[in-house]
Amino acid sequence: MRAIVLLAVILALAFVPASAQPIISAKSGLVSYIQGSVFLGDQPVDINPNTTKFPEMKENEVLRTEDGLAEVLLPPGFTLRIGENSSIRLITNRLIDTRVELLTGSGIVDVLEPSKDMTVTVVCKAGTIALSKAGHYRFDADPARLRVFAGQAHVEVAGQTIEVSSGKMVSLGGQTAIVEKFDKTELDALENWSHRRAELTAMANVSAARRGCRNSVYGGGPNGCWSWNPYYGLYTYIPMAGRYCDPWTGYCYYSSDAAYRLFYHPPAPSVWNNGGGGGNYPSMGATSSGYSGAMASAPSMSSSPAASASSGTSAASSAGSSSVGHGSAGGGGRGH
Repeated sequence: MRAIVLLAVILALAFVPASAQPIISAKSGLVSYIQGSVFLGDQPVDINPNTTKFPEMKENEVLRTEDGLAEVLLPPGFTLRIGENSSIRLITNRLIDTRVELLTGSGIVDVLEPSKDMTVTVVCKAGTIALSKAGHYRFDADPARLRVFAGQAHVEVAGQTIEVSSGKMVSLGGQTAIVEKFDKTELDALENWSHRRAELTAMANVSAARRGCRNSVYGGGPNGCWSWNPYYGLYTYIPMAGRYCDPWTGYCYYSSDAAYRLFYHPPAPSVWNNGGGGGNYPSMGATSSGYSGAMASAPSMSSSPAASASSGTSAASSAGSSSVGHGSAGGGGRGH
């Protein structure tokens, strides 16, 4: 009987369709998610996540939305999301030097784990922006401006090179480079959608981290990887070591070792009953969406009326204040 069961398992694995295998890329520009009407060049984009066949932008190719939204993977740890009636051009797609231009509409770049070996530059009208720190960066083409919700950006505009830090914005129209404050609690539909995508990506990290970067796109470099999680039907970020937390949402991402130590490997019993065993272990609390302890007490979105559009699912990692690994401290939350 055991031999029959073993043979059945071997045959099942042997006939897994090739389409279930994730694509591997060494370049930026993987269109990982769309919603509504999205076009790559003049062709409509149609993504079937069950086959993991995702289009890849070529250099100088334009991705545009009408009544739609799109998410594009840049180097590991960098995500670009664009809103409705927006378009971007991928100037260069090399992981070590990715350059993208916002042509119309609005876009957001989330940076989880910057690296000195990989640079991302965004061109918007007269401005050229280098993103070298973890953060949440919002670009608008009309009026042309950059808003830094978290992090710090180096901006070249109007013949000047300036630093724009969290809570500051700068116009990119080319006449003057005026830096001023803005209200980080004023959020729109694009911000709320981006927040929900970040939440799902972080939730998918814990189970995907068990496999490390084996089934990954941009896999196994010093800056981690984008790894396919078939249960969630999306790519999630896995650091190579330790833990990194999004300074805007507070959601945390764990390396394979960090996730194993924190979520899958029970620690030594903390309480003993008169030396007779029966120690107390933390509850795993499994749910249909994975380990329930991975995400808890999401950052509040009630600071903006528009925020009520966000899903009310659980979020920011409960281990954000843990000492596992390294990187940004968790619990930053929105509006901090």
